[in-house]
Amino acid sequence: MHEISLVRNIFKTLEDEFPTDFDKIRKIHLTVGILSNVQPILMQNAFEAVLQSEEKYQQTSLEVEVLPILAHCNSCDKTFEVQQYKFVCECGLPTKNIIQGEELLISKVEFEE
Repeated sequence: MHEISLVRNIFKTLEDEFPTDFDKIRKIHLTVGILSNVQPILMQNAFEAVLQSEEKYQQTSLEVEVLPILAHCNSCDKTFEVQQYKFVCECGLPTKNIIQGEELLISKVEFEE
């Protein structure tokens, strides 16, 4: 399950970014695109597993926002949401121009006041 290594990398990134305030982190917000190959429920389960094994992370929670796939059609200059992995615009032409859906980002970090 690659989600556990992703969660460990998230914590490592935050430890490196906020070395003096890391212990004040209370909530981590992730933005995950459908094409990122990360399942939110598996990410949450991995997060819980890491919390159990690392006492210093116990006060932290995780929120995952899933982004749909958006693509842009160069032929008609429209951006559209991809449904059922069909990358075909309303105009009938296929596109490979993905503009959203591959993200895996730490979008926000909340700290204890």
